[in-house]
Amino acid sequence: MKTVNQGQQRQRAGDMLGQLVRFAITGGFVTMLYAIVYWPLATYVIHPMAAFVAGYLVALTTGYVLHSRWSFRGHGSRDDIRRTTGRFFAVSLVSFALNGLFTWVLTGPLLHGATWWPLIPIFFFTPLVTFALNRLWVFA
Repeated sequence: MKTVNQGQQRQRAGDMLGQLVRFAITGGFVTMLYAIVYWPLATYVIHPMAAFVAGYLVALTTGYVLHSRWSFRGHGSRDDIRRTTGRFFAVSLVSFALNGLFTWVLTGPLLHGATWWPLIPIFFFTPLVTFALNRLWVFA
């Protein structure tokens, strides 16, 4: 009995590690896509907050498809696609708020920083939050 439980625990840990690796690859790609859209627009074309929204919209649509089909494949139930989609977009609003806050604080009237500054927390902090929320709530 103890061996079966330990085997199940190892399997769950392995599943989560696999999801984390897939999420990191997909999230890294999506975040790079965001940066490719955001940074040139924010630096040369439009206000950083407007560029942030443009980058977010591109990343949101790409991220939903890749995360639902690859990062979290086989995890949880996809029986209610409206529920999963709604939750994904709720988590996306969390990332939108975080990334918008980073952009506003770092490039706006508080710090007047370079347009690339927000990319640092966007690359390293936001993915940790969204992974946890996606795993525990969206694709659970």
